[in-house]
Amino acid sequence: MKRERLVLGGGCFWCTEAVFLNVKGVLSVISGYAGGNRANPNYEMICTGVSGYAEVVDIAFDADTITRSELLDIFFAVHNPTTLNQQGADKGTQYRSVVYFDNDLEKEIIDDAVARNQSNFSEKIVTEVSVLPVVYPAEEYHQNYYAQNSMQGYCQVVIAPKLQKFMLTFADKLG
Repeated sequence: MKRERLVLGGGCFWCTEAVFLNVKGVLSVISGYAGGNRANPNYEMICTGVSGYAEVVDIAFDADTITRSELLDIFFAVHNPTTLNQQGADKGTQYRSVVYFDNDLEKEIIDDAVARNQSNFSEKIVTEVSVLPVVYPAEEYHQNYYAQNSMQGYCQVVIAPKLQKFMLTFADKLG
């Protein structure tokens, strides 16, 4: 097994987490906060939209089972990377589309994925591509949120359709 890490944000971390927890080769998904400048953020702090933090998922995956490039294709398919600081009704910098890299090779793979996926959108992809900062795990009640709250309204209206789109589009990647 070749364990690797990918940290990205595609709006509400509950949505992104729900998708990637169902991907074959994904070992773990932790909802968290990245990109801000004050240590130890909490949900109330990042909800202000002025903390600099984005809601992200910290994904551990087996690169022998699924590649970083394949994970990025899923990421670009299940959220709208052309809206700045917004996913649907969720608005603010904390909901920005972002992918973090730890080295030049990872940045090259991300840049290639942006270019490859641009043809799927009429608007320009505005996903932030940045050096991997410290990632702080979100509070426990945010972890595995969809599985624990699938009947909640937000889960039914926002998360379930994204999860269904992933399952239909990437049936061969289901874990």
